[in-house]
Amino acid sequence: MTQPKPKVLRVGTRESKLARLQTDIVIARLTEHYPGITFEVHPITTGGDKILDRPIASIGGRGVFVKELEEALLDNRVDLVVHSLKDLPTDLPAGLQLACVMDRSDPRDVLVSNKYKNLDELPAGATVATSSRRRSAQLLALRPDLHFVDMRGNIPTRLRKLEEGQCDAMVLAAAGLLRLQLEQHIAEYLPLTVSLPAAGQGALAVECREGDSDLCGILKEVEDANIAHEVEAERAFLDQLGSGCSVPAGALGRVENDTLTLTGCVAALDGSQVIRDQISGEKHKAFELGKSLAQKMQAAGAEKILEDLRRSTPNVVSPP
Repeated sequence: MTQPKPKVLRVGTRESKLARLQTDIVIARLTEHYPGITFEVHPITTGGDKILDRPIASIGGRGVFVKELEEALLDNRVDLVVHSLKDLPTDLPAGLQLACVMDRSDPRDVLVSNKYKNLDELPAGATVATSSRRRSAQLLALRPDLHFVDMRGNIPTRLRKLEEGQCDAMVLAAAGLLRLQLEQHIAEYLPLTVSLPAAGQGALAVECREGDSDLCGILKEVEDANIAHEVEAERAFLDQLGSGCSVPAGALGRVENDTLTLTGCVAALDGSQVIRDQISGEKHKAFELGKSLAQKMQAAGAEKILEDLRRSTPNVVSPP
């Protein structure tokens, strides 16, 4: 016998404007399919939102923007939570599952600057802000003369810091700026050959409890199947490397017809070495493709880069 659909669903989300907007996107998609369900939004502050005076890598790196959301799920205070998929670690807590991915916006990184039109225009020694080791490592390979600093805070806060002159430019995810309708601040979309994005970048993820089978079924019905294949490959790649969001590894899957092409990248923190490779195969073998590409790159030197990283010290951060 089919279980009855829930009448009210409690949705956990981070408190920022972008997080709330992304939650609205998910709720709107669900409402289209299930107009009889009422949604209650529960804003939750995460550790990554509270601690702004230290680099992400120094406060745990993995899961700093999701831990409190997952605790709310496990405590049955909410029924589902909405994430930016790139923030969600590959090793989820027991009892929770990634139930749905959707609405992937432009996955690329972008350069934001009030002074310069593109990366090539930045003068030697220019200060570039980013909270991502992946971004700084890849860009140092191309521009070792640049000075990178960690910068924390939501997108409006970072744009304010740029306006105040705390940096000459910054690197952000295109998706966040596009969703906030702040694309006028984008100076340049960085080519994928220059900056390969984080696994899952630009996609939305919905996490729920494994035991909530009826809710999981509802969420699967609104999932984008091709996006699901892409991010499954990307996350399998990252998981094989043992990597979190603070590790200089990028991955991007693209589905065309029934073929999935996955590109991966691992960069030394100082940009002295960048390992890139690509694999293609049937989209239904996304997990195996991700694992295979990572193993190939580990054998080609990526494991040495990651081992050096484990002994490294986080960057200096900007004031909150």
